[in-house]
Amino acid sequence: MSAWEIIKIIMQILGGMGTFLVGMRILSENMTKVAHGKLQTMLNKTAKSRFAGVGIGAAVTVLGQSSAFTTVMVVGLVNASIMTLFQATAIIMGANIGTTLNAWVLALGGSDITVVALCLAAVGVFMTMFGKSERVKSAGNIVTAFGLIFVGLKFMSGALVFEKGSEEFVAISHVLEKISNPFLLLFIGLAITALVQSSTAVTAINLTMASLGMVIGGGGNAPLYIIIGSNIGTCVTALISSLGASPNAKRAAVIHFLFNFFGAIIFMIILVCWRGFADTVLGGIFPVNDLQDGGLAPALQIAFFHTLFNVINTFLFLPFIKIFVLIADHLVREKKEGETQAAELPIFGDLDERLLRSPSVALGHLYQETGKAFTYAMNTLDESFGAFLSKDTSVKSKVDEKNRELAAMNRRAVSYLVKLSSSSLVMEEERTVSSLHYVLNDIMRIGELADNVTKYTDHYVADALVFSDEFLAMLQAMYDKLKQLYALSLETFLFRDRGKLSEVDELEDEIDRDRRDLVASHIERLNEGKCQPQNSNVTINLVGNLERAADHITFIAHSIEQSN
Repeated sequence: MSAWEIIKIIMQILGGMGTFLVGMRILSENMTKVAHGKLQTMLNKTAKSRFAGVGIGAAVTVLGQSSAFTTVMVVGLVNASIMTLFQATAIIMGANIGTTLNAWVLALGGSDITVVALCLAAVGVFMTMFGKSERVKSAGNIVTAFGLIFVGLKFMSGALVFEKGSEEFVAISHVLEKISNPFLLLFIGLAITALVQSSTAVTAINLTMASLGMVIGGGGNAPLYIIIGSNIGTCVTALISSLGASPNAKRAAVIHFLFNFFGAIIFMIILVCWRGFADTVLGGIFPVNDLQDGGLAPALQIAFFHTLFNVINTFLFLPFIKIFVLIADHLVREKKEGETQAAELPIFGDLDERLLRSPSVALGHLYQETGKAFTYAMNTLDESFGAFLSKDTSVKSKVDEKNRELAAMNRRAVSYLVKLSSSSLVMEEERTVSSLHYVLNDIMRIGELADNVTKYTDHYVADALVFSDEFLAMLQAMYDKLKQLYALSLETFLFRDRGKLSEVDELEDEIDRDRRDLVASHIERLNEGKCQPQNSNVTINLVGNLERAADHITFIAHSIEQSN
């Protein structure tokens, strides 16, 4: 075989792997779009049972078509303090089971389906081009992705197809047979998986070679060592993603590694000691007369072992989740005093880019954080209004500090929204992202109005103004309604309850009337000589600012109309 022929084979394998990985990426993105909202719902149900966590981890992985997708997302959720390490461990175990479905699909689709694959890709492209709804377009992308995956597999297998007994076949088989050291094969599986960031790609290569009769390490258990190595290699993605994250997020990544590492040790001991495992156990389930004839059985054996490895490890280690958490706690120490802990992060401070792998989960977290920012702004207004009633000018510095923090929150949130906008979003999510830009602006305006109130307090004190008890009572009643409006709007916003919008509008109308009544009564007292003329500026502007705050609070409630 000439050097040029070897280069052509390598290029064809790399091209096939590239096509395969692109197909997997498209499949992952569009499966999560079709499953819009379901990922967040499933992940919220993990608290009660470790078995539920395993099932949900498997389901999310099937939807995302990647255990790395699930594990990296879990690291992000732990980093954002949305999920505990106990919950994360069960989900990670389930993710390892879910990813084995890919091996079965690849093994069962190992026959010559090139024409079918190309037809799938073409049909998917037409669905995407001419489909009117987002779901049809996403379904088209999924169909295209399956086509690309099988075309990629065909490219890889095509590079290795030689006439049995030919010089090329004998040469390649001779090289593969020489790689028989179990630990070297494990390292090969680990290294390639870490490099391409996909255990499925390594499994696909392994399946392809087995189905073509390419005998690794002389056959027997040799291909299984590569599968074990790929399970350790897939941990690299999560470990890398945890760099710079909170200690708990690092622990989640470490637990993923420990789970696969301990499982690898157990199975390596079994396979090294029982050299006839593949022939006896796997061959008994999927018999094949001559391994070098290739066919479906060798690929099914590898797919079955991949599932067996992860299922047995899960049920072996599931009762010991707390021990895994303790080991991870010991390996990843808490940050030294003075460093920011995850629990101390400010609002929007835990917007983790890992969550962007699942835009619906990232958006759900951002939405909840926006509710917290809304509360923070309202508390700022509370402080400034209370300071006005008590004539306390010292609160101004505290309000200024809170407004600086509100501005920092806004920058963090807007930056995250921009990143979300570049993700693969369904139409409803795009509308929600758009509405949140306006909501964040309304929250900022509430903080600015709080700052205005502190300025009126300064005039109140500096100019020795005197307000009647009647005015102060009416002002307090107006503000009490403002607080009711806030509570109702926050509930409406967080739970997207359109049924409460009519109540929100009624309260806002009452506050508008209160503003008019306060201004009218002030003018009446002025005419009767019961009120100082110099009070007018503070009175009219103060009640006007409170009415404007009510407007912004109402806008936040009505933002759900744009996002739904």
